Amino acid sequence: SVPMRRMSQRVFVYGTLKRGEPNHYWLTKKENGKSRFLGKGTTVVRFPLVVGTRYNIPFLLARPGQGKHIQGEIYEVDQAMFGKLDELEEYPNYYDREEQPIRTEQNETVQCWLYLIRNFPEKLLAKEQLECYHDTPEKPYSEKSARTVPSRDDLSY
Repeated sequence: SVPMRRMSQRVFVYGTLKRGEPNHYWLTKKENGKSRFLGKGTTVVRFPLVVGTRYNIPFLLARPGQGKHIQGEIYEVDQAMFGKLDELEEYPNYYDREEQPIRTEQNETVQCWLYLIRNFPEKLLAKEQLECYHDTPEKPYSEKSARTVPSRDDLSY
């Protein structure tokens, strides 16, 4: 028997989609679909989280076991919103995604999708590895519309 496809997916966001960050509006735009904030969470597995390219984009690098336990937020989204997030993250050509166990504030573990980068220059691992991302005036995030170079061509910047 094939399990019924859930109407909703859980997604763990650690970068510009968090509340108070530059892309959070994607999750609240009615035209994009539905999303519901479920709470804060932390990855059970360690990952390197770095800010890269001239656009100061947060990247979760696919090197499980390295880096820190990443702090972020858990959302439940419908298929429409999930599709919009794939569009924002340029999945699968730029970011990939996979399900990862996330520990909630209630100390439960839930499986959530998270977006991460599989193909990246090694030198990104030499950057400061964060536990928690924030957009800052010193390293301002540049929205897609403002970029002159496609960010996936700028990984080795």
